[in-house]
Amino acid sequence: MKHIATVALMLNLGVAGVYADQKPGTMTFSGTSAASTINLNVPNTTTGEDNLAGSGTLGSFTFRNIFASMPQPSSTCSGPFLLHLSRVAGAGVFRFQDGSLLKVNLTQGGDCIDLQHGVANCTSTFLITGGTGRFQNASGMLILTEAVRPVLADFSGNPVFFASTGAFTGTVLGVSGEEGQDERH
Repeated sequence: MKHIATVALMLNLGVAGVYADQKPGTMTFSGTSAASTINLNVPNTTTGEDNLAGSGTLGSFTFRNIFASMPQPSSTCSGPFLLHLSRVAGAGVFRFQDGSLLKVNLTQGGDCIDLQHGVANCTSTFLITGGTGRFQNASGMLILTEAVRPVLADFSGNPVFFASTGAFTGTVLGVSGEEGQDERH
């Protein structure tokens, strides 16, 4: 957070304006969510995976996110038909149409599952940790908000595969060039 505050101050003073492009905005997506075959080995958690595709300020993208979550009490998601899961570890990679990658680490997140209405409202905050191509020096924060609904249940009736829709909001600092520019030329 200290690094982000320093970069934001530099941008406000105009010092970094020559060196880094700031890309605020929204990227909308749809996709799927399910248990992951990757095990993060975080005690008392289950590992999930989002596979999303969308478009927005930074261009068309796919996003794969692996996360560990566990049931935890919540003051904002409590009641007889509500279950709260905290996302306690994870990371993801955006792949943009020009081949550039943007890497993110989960800093916090939670899922409020409404068992009565069959929907989960999920929020995750990601710290941008760089990437490749036009995101090689990227930093900033992105917030994912999504609605997740069951598509398929196992033989016992437990939902195991989900449809996801939502958006990322935030600011990406240090973006070089524009989408579509191929840095190999």
